[in-house]
Amino acid sequence: MNATPSTNGTVRAVFLDVDGTYADYGVVPEGHVRAVQAARKAGHRVLLCTGRPVAMLPGSILAAGFDGLVASAGAYVEVAGTVLVDRRFPADLGARTVRALDAHDAVYILESQEDLHAPPAALERLRAILDAHFSQAPAGPVGAADIFNAVRPTPDGTSVRFAKVSVFDSPVSMEHLVREIGGAIAVVANSVADEGRHAGELYQHGISKADGLAAVIAHLGIDRQDTIAVGDGANDLEMIAYAGIGVAIEGSAPELVAIADHTAARPRQEGLVAAFAELGLI
Repeated sequence: MNATPSTNGTVRAVFLDVDGTYADYGVVPEGHVRAVQAARKAGHRVLLCTGRPVAMLPGSILAAGFDGLVASAGAYVEVAGTVLVDRRFPADLGARTVRALDAHDAVYILESQEDLHAPPAALERLRAILDAHFSQAPAGPVGAADIFNAVRPTPDGTSVRFAKVSVFDSPVSMEHLVREIGGAIAVVANSVADEGRHAGELYQHGISKADGLAAVIAHLGIDRQDTIAVGDGANDLEMIAYAGIGVAIEGSAPELVAIADHTAARPRQEGLVAAFAELGLI
């Protein structure tokens, strides 16, 4: 599928991280909605590129309208309703991961595109962690409900086919869990629970948001040099490095800022509005 040229002759594919970039604690600023809609009206393709699975993207985040999305940090890619990538943990690795987490009574969510799964015994602790994080938002813990209400209590998650695991609290470190699980598994920081809780996101080694970008632009017929990626977290490093133009949100980790071409203000300051204007998207 070939892209249609915008008014200035160049179609850009814009990839936006969600938490801390497009949304502030799950709430999308009105200016960001207008910026996305204006960029698409100008002929550019705008996609979300998030660590969240589809099941963790409420209508309030999707309301602006997007040309597609990269979810689960690159494990799932969809453009205009066409699924390009849907990678899940192999059954044996998934079962081994769940058994290790349950053995340590960890608080976690198994993230598939259709559903979110958590052990019933961990639900109250999960709610408390989500409420504590999202209570920092100016509008209150709205985003906590968006996530928690989508969770299905699942007594035995060993048969769930999931793309990623968000661990919110564990008595042992993420590195310990990775060693115990074994296989092609890796960990990145969790944006909701701090490392003091031994929190992190477990994913299949070798999958990143950059893979999602590559799949999208191959499908759309857009050159890599005409891509823009905006993010603020540890799982944004690969996509910022891969994109033709990388934009880091102010206050991001130093290693992310170091490789970015530009910076943008945080969503609370509607930073994407100025960034889109400076990059000629609107």
